[in-house]
Amino acid sequence: QLYRDARECLTLLSQRLGSQKFFFGDSPASLDAFVFSRLAPLLKAKLPNGKLQQHLKSLQNLCNYCTSILSLYFPWDGGEMPSAPRAAGADGGEAEEDPHKRRNQLLSVLVGLVAMLGYAFLSGIISIQRGGAGPAGRQPLALAEEEEEE
Repeated sequence: QLYRDARECLTLLSQRLGSQKFFFGDSPASLDAFVFSRLAPLLKAKLPNGKLQQHLKSLQNLCNYCTSILSLYFPWDGGEMPSAPRAAGADGGEAEEDPHKRRNQLLSVLVGLVAMLGYAFLSGIISIQRGGAGPAGRQPLALAEEEEEE
């Protein structure tokens, strides 16, 4: 029963897609992402029982749909992630793409640190006490408060 329902669902999806590139025209919608997330593993994975996979492969428009999304959004064909092209140095090591990369990283950290400290000061998380901080500095205040109470 489960296989029959799944086969029927695939057939209905195939009929709904028809000859369109995506379910709602020429641009993908959230339904396309959802359907692709279910169809691609079924189409590409090696399964012990391939009945449903064979049915999907017989629906050419759904196969083309998956293939076009894979090539459009995953051009490395599901294999390894592509690495950025880098120039190799004379010793076989990789040269940095940006000569100021280290400086930019340091500046980013410093700007972040200044922003966090600024926020902490402005919000009152951190405050700076000036003058005599300690028991001797507070004693005259305590005496003045006692005098006001009397």
